[in-house]
Amino acid sequence: MGYVDEVLERVRTKNAAEPEFLQAVEEFMESVRPVIDANEDLYRKEAILERITEPDRQIKFRVAWVDDNGQAQVNTGYRVQFNNAIGPYKGGLRLHPSVYIGIIKFLGFEQIFKNSLTGLPIGGGKGGSDFDPKGKSDREVMAFCQAFMTELSKYIGADIDVPAGDIGTGAREIGYLFGQYKRIKNLYEGVLTGKGLTYGGSLARTEATGYGVLYLTEELLKCNGKDIAGKTIAVSGSGNVAIYAIQKAQQLGAKPVTCSDSTGWIYDPEGIDVALLKEVKEVNRARLTEYAAKRPSAEYHEGKGVWSVKVDIALPCATQNELLIDDAKALVANGVQAVVEGANMPTSLDATKYLQDAGVLFVPGKASNAGGVATSALEMSQNSERLSWTFEEVDSRLKGIMVNIYHNIDDAAKRYGKEGDYVAGANIAGFEKVCEAMIAQGIN
Repeated sequence: MGYVDEVLERVRTKNAAEPEFLQAVEEFMESVRPVIDANEDLYRKEAILERITEPDRQIKFRVAWVDDNGQAQVNTGYRVQFNNAIGPYKGGLRLHPSVYIGIIKFLGFEQIFKNSLTGLPIGGGKGGSDFDPKGKSDREVMAFCQAFMTELSKYIGADIDVPAGDIGTGAREIGYLFGQYKRIKNLYEGVLTGKGLTYGGSLARTEATGYGVLYLTEELLKCNGKDIAGKTIAVSGSGNVAIYAIQKAQQLGAKPVTCSDSTGWIYDPEGIDVALLKEVKEVNRARLTEYAAKRPSAEYHEGKGVWSVKVDIALPCATQNELLIDDAKALVANGVQAVVEGANMPTSLDATKYLQDAGVLFVPGKASNAGGVATSALEMSQNSERLSWTFEEVDSRLKGIMVNIYHNIDDAAKRYGKEGDYVAGANIAGFEKVCEAMIAQGIN
């Protein structure tokens, strides 16, 4: 049995109750197999694969807070600091009832290679809680965030671990978390990213992930002889990533016609109205039924179905494993040309393979949604310099980073005889940098 298979078997046995983490590790291992096989003796001696699949530390803690009725509530908090070979741990905080250690580990593992691909000095980490901010008052959210940060503050810092937002953690939550960190530590430092513009945040951070997806998609299409202008796009989700992916797609001349939330989805053949979508989701925090009620051209459908619409490009921007094998078959049958992930691992392994085998251009989230964390790292730079860059300056750097990511993953795939396999290219390019740093720093 080869080194890759030995480690895979060990990881499967050790993490049998964490399917999301196993999915992420298996995809990564299969992609980097040619790299490992070419240097197997060295990597085995250094235990590179064992070290890279085992987090530096996993922190789990109780979060006790009091709701508006005076009732004490208890949630579980997590922070997984996965790998800091190339920089401080960096990764978001997810607040959602589905959160457990397996989700956090999968996200943290993906973050190692995503952060590596940005070319910036940031390592991989992730955190969160099974707390659900939906339906909670601002006071309840503040009470939770303060309790959460009271414990988390023991393990983070501007040069140690810099958390950010994720699903359920927006500007409101980041503000409460930052305020509590400052209060406990008596330090004003860039310990969180995604902050408000009045207290150290970066212009273009809100837009960064969605914009980045489109900058990479534009370069992908251009390098494959296609033009994004005039293309019809299916987008899933209606959060931060989806909204700004839709906005940038329209700016580039494409027409996004779908979006979705946890209860249903919209098909709007005239193109999604971004201003209305922002009003419904960012201001009113309402369901998409409200969008349909105000937009005569829109159709609202219960449940799932975004991928049944005939489009040229699909951008899954909601959550993990939302695009499954039947969805992939529907997209291919309808002539989709490219699928570019805006969320973390939104496409199942069998759906990914089906799309690739059908000749669809497919880019994984660790490459295509890296714009968010890249701009978070730019926010860290601005905080360290006590400076604030213009929107245009940040946006220009973001576009340059995303174009470079495309060419890096394309080059890596070609070097190992896998031209057009951007999943392999992303994993290989991300791994090579981290691996070199790990070897240089010795066994630790």
